[in-house]
Amino acid sequence: MDYNYEQTSEVEALDSIYFGDMTVIETKPFHKFSIPIKSEGFDDGEGLACHLVFTYTSKYPDELPIIEIDNEENFDNIVDKEELLTHLAEQGKENLGMVMVFTLVSAGQEWLNETWDKVKKEREERILAKQKADEEAELKRFEGTRVTVESFLAWRKQFEIDMGIPAKREREAKDKNKLTGRELFLQDTTLNESDLKFLDDGDAVKVDESLFQNLDDLELTDEDDGDYEPSQSGSDSD
Repeated sequence: MDYNYEQTSEVEALDSIYFGDMTVIETKPFHKFSIPIKSEGFDDGEGLACHLVFTYTSKYPDELPIIEIDNEENFDNIVDKEELLTHLAEQGKENLGMVMVFTLVSAGQEWLNETWDKVKKEREERILAKQKADEEAELKRFEGTRVTVESFLAWRKQFEIDMGIPAKREREAKDKNKLTGRELFLQDTTLNESDLKFLDDGDAVKVDESLFQNLDDLELTDEDDGDYEPSQSGSDSD
């Protein structure tokens, strides 16, 4: 392959295609030139743009040209130009043996468009997400927090703790276990047993039988007799 002829012919074709935009930087020892690419929307103030700089090698197109990126615009925090270079190198490997600059420029142009579309989509999603969050926050202001079974139970538990209800319940439970004097008496079987012991103890109560031995010596009148009937007053005389 006549590499010099292939390279010179491609430069002439590219200059015709990108007339006014292509800039030849060097011609020796090999051609070096730049071609600008930009995404859709860049002319309207938004988008991505850069210059692709190509330098032929001695065996181009059987070898890849040296590719550089210059004058990149809006790449900061959006585009990693190393990713673009990797993409162009992969495309170049698929076209070894054929002049490929036009193909690489087209691939770079398409890559910028796809990347910018992703950037716009991510921006729109962030805007929508913020709008949704703002709307939900606004609804909460008017509707209040939505209550679920779990949230209600958690709230009630904390409310009871703050009001001292668990401690009050514990005190009431202890008070219920306290017995009155009557309840203690009824439940204390030792008190009943002490009375029974008192009754069962024969020596505890002694009766003086002598007090009842001379009952016959007592002079009891009829009036003392329980069967006594008083006589009728007055006489039988007319």
